[in-house]
Amino acid sequence: MRIVYVINSLAVGGAERQVLALADRMAARGHSVALMVLLPSEIDDWTTSLDVVRFNLHKTPLGIARALSKGARFIRAFRPDLVHSHSFHANILARLFKLSYRKANVISTIHNVYEGGWLRMVAYRWSDRWCNLTTAVSTVAAERFTRLKAVPRSKCYVLANAIDTSVFTPDAARRERMRKQRGLADEFVWLAVGRIVPAKDFANLLRAFKEVDGAAPRTQLWIAGDNSNAGKTVDHALATEGVQWLGLCLDIPALLDAADGFVLSSAWEGMPLALGEAMAMQKPFVATDVGGVRELAGETGVVVPAKDASALAQAMLGLMGLSAEVRQAMGRAGRVRIAGGFSMEARADEWESLYTAVIQKEARS
Repeated sequence: MRIVYVINSLAVGGAERQVLALADRMAARGHSVALMVLLPSEIDDWTTSLDVVRFNLHKTPLGIARALSKGARFIRAFRPDLVHSHSFHANILARLFKLSYRKANVISTIHNVYEGGWLRMVAYRWSDRWCNLTTAVSTVAAERFTRLKAVPRSKCYVLANAIDTSVFTPDAARRERMRKQRGLADEFVWLAVGRIVPAKDFANLLRAFKEVDGAAPRTQLWIAGDNSNAGKTVDHALATEGVQWLGLCLDIPALLDAADGFVLSSAWEGMPLALGEAMAMQKPFVATDVGGVRELAGETGVVVPAKDASALAQAMLGLMGLSAEVRQAMGRAGRVRIAGGFSMEARADEWESLYTAVIQKEARS
């Protein structure tokens, strides 16, 4: 197969990591693969050996027209069997590319329960005619978009995110090194991972941790993620001395090794990859009940209501109060769940089968 992946950016993030991992596996299986990226490169972009075509998109009528023209030229030259796009802007542009090369089959993937307001839902509905299939990373996301009539139920399919368990594997020696480097003794360390954006609701986490810190002072909260815009979304006055802003971190497995627990405080999600990665690393966790969290977690962790700092704090304190043996058992159960139902290799098989089915169905019609 000849496959083009279309994505908004390659900046460090869960969806971006997911797309690159899938594209790499398709290339390794002998398919011809290219990446089309809407935004200019950034210093924190994930690296890839795949061919990358950048639009350097500017959100103006002229910028969009230039991006469409460049994309159409590339699509006609590459002649893909399938175009697989991810998130709103990439999804809409990829559908429009169908006008310039009608033999391309188009799959759109929705990565979140919220991708914008009603105008975007209208855009999804209007452009569905140029899309063979829309997939969602969780049942909750699929249900919301079909309920809003942005996607027809007959053309919506759920295919959850996956975790590379060969990368996210616990390492006792690495844990010891990381904790020694950071001057830790018996402190309990919570790790949160994600961009400092409203969806992650770090303000809620900071309010919860203030309560945790008051009850258990030898506790730290590490927040790993791009915090360049943190001042716009988080009041740093909420943070206690136990909070450490780590900024952008690429070696998340090492941080997870050093941590004792993982916390997800999101206000909304699709299928949170950071949580899946923590589960693969055998970390006991507390997470808010948003998006596909329950689909991912099953019964392996503690799930609390979103936007409820007190409930989040009490769950964190409750987990800390468990014995080390019980927490370790929770962590092992999480990894078993990820390995059994969310491994990257198994998901790549599913995607490959879905691609083939879409292409064959179109060829018969």
